[in-house]
Amino acid sequence: MTSELQMLEKEGKQSEDLVQQPQAVETLFVNEFIDGILDPQQNMLGPVKDGGTIIANTTPGCWGPMLTPTIRGGHEVTKPVFIEGAEVGDAIVIRIKSIQVTSVATASGHDEAILDRFIGDPFVSVKCPGCGKLHPSTVVKGIGRQAIRCSTCDTETSPFNMTHGYTMALDHKGNIGVTVGREGARRIALDAKNYMRTPENSVQNPAVALAPSDLVGVMARMRPFLGQLGTTPSKAMPDSHNAGDFGSFLIGAPHEYAFTQTELDTHRTDGHMDISRVREGATIICPVKVPGGGVYIGDMHAMQGDGEIAGHTTDVAGIVQLQVSVLKKVALDGPVLLPNTEDLPYTAKPFTKEEKRRARELAEEFGVKQVEEVFPVSIIGSGTTLNEATTNAISRAARLFEMSEPEVMNRATITGSIEIGRHPGVVTATFQVPKTVLKKAKIYKPVKKQYD
Repeated sequence: MTSELQMLEKEGKQSEDLVQQPQAVETLFVNEFIDGILDPQQNMLGPVKDGGTIIANTTPGCWGPMLTPTIRGGHEVTKPVFIEGAEVGDAIVIRIKSIQVTSVATASGHDEAILDRFIGDPFVSVKCPGCGKLHPSTVVKGIGRQAIRCSTCDTETSPFNMTHGYTMALDHKGNIGVTVGREGARRIALDAKNYMRTPENSVQNPAVALAPSDLVGVMARMRPFLGQLGTTPSKAMPDSHNAGDFGSFLIGAPHEYAFTQTELDTHRTDGHMDISRVREGATIICPVKVPGGGVYIGDMHAMQGDGEIAGHTTDVAGIVQLQVSVLKKVALDGPVLLPNTEDLPYTAKPFTKEEKRRARELAEEFGVKQVEEVFPVSIIGSGTTLNEATTNAISRAARLFEMSEPEVMNRATITGSIEIGRHPGVVTATFQVPKTVLKKAKIYKPVKKQYD
């Protein structure tokens, strides 16, 4: 009898293990979102097979979540996905196979925080100025700046004022956007969710409900990209603060997501980049700081110049297809971006056969026996300021490639460039890296696949 009980207990334990560890899938469709907090203790979706595909219907980024106090991170990103075989100290290669905008209109603009409507951080800890509730639920009543109201006391509750804003209609072919006037903005605001195409499980208040129209008749080219794409940090933090610049707001903050500088540097994964080169065709290699990696997606933008200097841009809903694979024992401090060739700085673009031939001839003339075989790589850095972000990128590159920082700076000066991702503090340090160095760093294969 004892042996039978032991056998039954063993079978029961095996059944529990099967429940706790679902079989990895080849393709995962994602339409679930978090409340703005990236928490390594929360359950993830998946797992997805190493080499598998993630297809996600993403929500608009900044302004919608900023108008929704129950979203506590400033953005509404997808629930993180567990990647089979990804362990702490590995890296995950994410290839952006396609990005399709589904919104047919959006609204954005420069923001100003309203001081009596938050505690410490307007993205994280919103307080209703009427009833005093923290993170109050809200409803949209009418349109315009006063439309976001507390569900409890009906007080206007948005913690941000749009000081100069616009509503933009988007071409259904995904090529052009045009800002509309007062009547056009009103028409869109009255049917807000339909124009924004927010996914069914999204809880954000649509930004177009504000009906801003300070810019009229401005035409802009669409080239969508992902402002949020990365892996889960190893300590819970607001999603929009998962980088060195916005993350600095957490240092000594008067809420439960307070960090020290050392903690921020240790746990962040810089998933919030707002780098316009993170678009269809690009590859990004991300650090794994929690089991499974926890890949998450969001904050799609219809277009943006370097810097996102207004603080916000044209946030849209869309469909994203990613392919994910694991690089074993590649411990990264932060993301490594492999942009499309056309997005590389002139000095970092892959060399042509003719350029290589001429370089060899010149080298021989001066007694140099071998010219390096190189490939371009962009190291992402972030910090409180652009100067600090640049220093961070150079330091990360030096550690990854086992170079001195002066060597990195020299290579970035003559074979690459420092480019702004987001003002005030996200940059890319792009330069040509020798094949031998890439092999030693264990990232040669994805780099070769991107450019060769």
